Formats: sequence, C-alpha cells, structure tokens
Amino acid sequence: MIVTIDGPAGAGKSSIARQVADRLAFEFLDTGAMYRAVTLGCLRAGIDFDDVDALEQFAGCLELRWDDQRIFLNGEDVSEEIRQPEVSAAIGRIADLLPLRTRLSEMQRQVAEGKDIVTEGRDQGAEVFPDAECKVFLTASPQTRARRRQLQLSETGVNLSIDEILDAQNRRDLEDTTRDVGRLRAADDAIVVNTDCLSSDEVLQAVLEIIHGVLESRTSKTAS
Repeated sequence: MIVTIDGPAGAGKSSIARQVADRLAFEFLDTGAMYRAVTLGCLRAGIDFDDVDALEQFAGCLELRWDDQRIFLNGEDVSEEIRQPEVSAAIGRIADLLPLRTRLSEMQRQVAEGKDIVTEGRDQGAEVFPDAECKVFLTASPQTRARRRQLQLSETGVNLSIDEILDAQNRRDLEDTTRDVGRLRAADDAIVVNTDCLSSDEVLQAVLEIIHGVLESRTSKTAS
C-alpha cells in the first residue's frame, strides 16, 4: 500500500511520515532528498542555474538511487551533504524544471512499486501517486508553523523572530501554491488533518488511525 503525506512547509509532514513508516514497518521515501541530490550534482559541476537547457541535460545524466533511507548520487552516499545551506537555496531552481520533475516522479513510482511505503512531499497524492490508497494532507496555520520553525532553529543555535520566519514562510507558500508544476495542493480524495491544536504524538496517532481505517476497509472488501 502507498501512503502519501503532503502539506506545506512547517506542517510536520517529514517527521510524521518517518514515524508512520517506522510504526507500520513500511518503507519510507524522502522525495525531497532526490531533488536535493540533483541540485548538489549541478552545484558540484558548476552548472549555471540560469541555463535551463544545460541544467536539464546535465541532470538527465545523473545516476540516483534511493536505498534504505539513503540517497546515492553517482554511487556516492550524499545523504548528509544534500542538507547544506547552498543546496537548500538552489533547490527551487531544479524542482521547477518540468522534464526533471517528470523523470524524478517516474523514479519515485519505480521505488514504490509493489511495496508498502510512506512517501511525503507537496504533490505526492495529487500528481505522483494519484491512485494511492491512502492520502493524507497535513496543514496548520502560518503562525503555528512559524512558531514550530522558530523552535527548531533555536535548538540549532539560530535565533530568528516570528516576523522574519513568517515573511520567508509566506513567500515559500506563495511560490509552492502557484508553481506551474508540482503545485502544493491536497488531492481531491485526501484526508486533511489540521495540526494546530495537536501535539506531534497526537498527529501521529491521527494519521495512523486514518491508515488503519483504510487497511481495515481493504480487508473487508477482500473478505467479501
């Protein structure tokens, strides 16, 4: 069974998706890691990010492999390196390229084929896995997401005001919801979970209950 968990930045989808996969003994697919790996490859090669043709041609020659929650670029494990700030700053330039997004979406489908897997992103249920049996869309108010982000940053020694975080977050939300490809949105058949008043444990429990409900429904249909 494929479980998709989508949502805006700061909604907690990444951590929840990993926990759900662990609880259910499902595999986990971090789609963002794939885009980050391609971005890292382009940065290493010194590709001009304004040269769309060069980006698409170079990215198309890269070898990516997702294995046991690790991402490999041309055979090298780059799971830590893809988290560098320069990769984060440039990833949007890669993620908006239609040919590349089409290729990576197909790779994600290949990884998930025939598996029990949890995958997270912003367009997994709506575009990459439209036939997934279980689709969840996590959301929260901008203020709640900003407070969570502020706490995460403070734990790493970075101190920003709520206004600074909100400003950056609102810009990203606007970009994500108006993209030509891979636009952030809930699939028509997704179950939306608002996490404003929920702890992380409560969000996890809510998502697990949704998945168990789908599994029970499938079992009932099979039995009948």
